[in-house]
Amino acid sequence: MDLDHNAHPLQPIPGVVWLLALPIALVEIGLSLGGYGLIGGPEAVGWRLQALQNFAFSGPVFQWMVANSYYPPMQLIRFVSYMFIHFNATHAIFVVVFILALGKYVSEVFRPWAVVVIFFVSGIFGALCYGTLARTGMPLVGGYPPVYGLIGAFSFILWTRLGEKGENRMGAFSLIGFFLGFQLIFALVFGGSQEWIADLGGFIAGFAMSFLVCPGGVTRAIGAFRRR
Repeated sequence: MDLDHNAHPLQPIPGVVWLLALPIALVEIGLSLGGYGLIGGPEAVGWRLQALQNFAFSGPVFQWMVANSYYPPMQLIRFVSYMFIHFNATHAIFVVVFILALGKYVSEVFRPWAVVVIFFVSGIFGALCYGTLARTGMPLVGGYPPVYGLIGAFSFILWTRLGEKGENRMGAFSLIGFFLGFQLIFALVFGGSQEWIADLGGFIAGFAMSFLVCPGGVTRAIGAFRRR
């Protein structure tokens, strides 16, 4: 067997995936360095708390906006900004790793713009679910809801391929089952927030959006609409 000695030992990460992961990494680097007093002077120690106050998504605030039919732009921005702020470095590192791994796999099937759409729509829908269903004052921060959206796209790819082979499609949902099961066990043992609501919402959005943004998805949707 001939070996390609010029081949990369690791497959390169597509640019669109880096586009999603790098802002999270850079924000966390800045907050962490500031927290340790390495940049920004004495006031930098409070950067993370200030970022949480300015950019985290708040369920009670969202419910207030709905009740009063008043949607200030600075509050609407939080539907997106919360994804790039994390409680600590470990929180951010796991998110970046998952984005790189899942994003690489999804981007091998979907176009770059579709990966971006899945990421942000999943994050926004996850926040919407959290603001509607969660009964807690705990703010929602971090990139896990859009990560679960990528898991939804990953599951869609497996679901499609299993269907083409005539195999049981339920196997496509093993990854989301593992993650949600782990979260449930962790919450029961250590206590936890209701962030799983946003994560599940992100997964549902990612899986559902995949029907539209997958190759040929829009054409099939238009054809189905015309047939009606």
